[in-house]
Amino acid sequence: MENGRTVYLLSGPAGVGKSTTSTELVNRLTHSAYLSGDDISHMHRNGREKPWESEREHDLIWHNILHLTRNFVRYGSDVVIDYIIFPKDAEWLSNQLRDFAVTIKYVVLWADKDTLVKRDALRIEEERMGERCLILFDEFLQSGLNQKHLLHTSLLTPHDIQHVVREIETDNRFKHI
Repeated sequence: MENGRTVYLLSGPAGVGKSTTSTELVNRLTHSAYLSGDDISHMHRNGREKPWESEREHDLIWHNILHLTRNFVRYGSDVVIDYIIFPKDAEWLSNQLRDFAVTIKYVVLWADKDTLVKRDALRIEEERMGERCLILFDEFLQSGLNQKHLLHTSLLTPHDIQHVVREIETDNRFKHI
């Protein structure tokens, strides 16, 4: 039943619009599932480590994402994954899904540093990422990211979301090969 399904990997630094875009995309799809990497990460309560500091925690999160993705695809859903997904993570997940006939689209939403800082300041205080936004920005630049996966959002507003989602759905440059 997994034939023809698509797994969308929506990534980017904190404050770039991943959750907003992911929610809009998953709502447009007929049979779909939304996986928030942050929610999956926070399922682990006692003994949880910061995934960017612990390879073990990072691996646990990605194996949970993998198994949920496989289950949803197996039962006929497209899957939208909203998380900070570096190229190595996209490659690993893609390799793990090779036995399924799925299309994988890897999209890194991107904004300049000033835009990220402004957007982060608009969040409620307990959800602000602060300096982590800029650290992630630099980590993406150093990750070997193929520029074809970037979708610039600096000049976009929430009114542009339909255009962004349509571009993600239709533009073949985001296909992960």
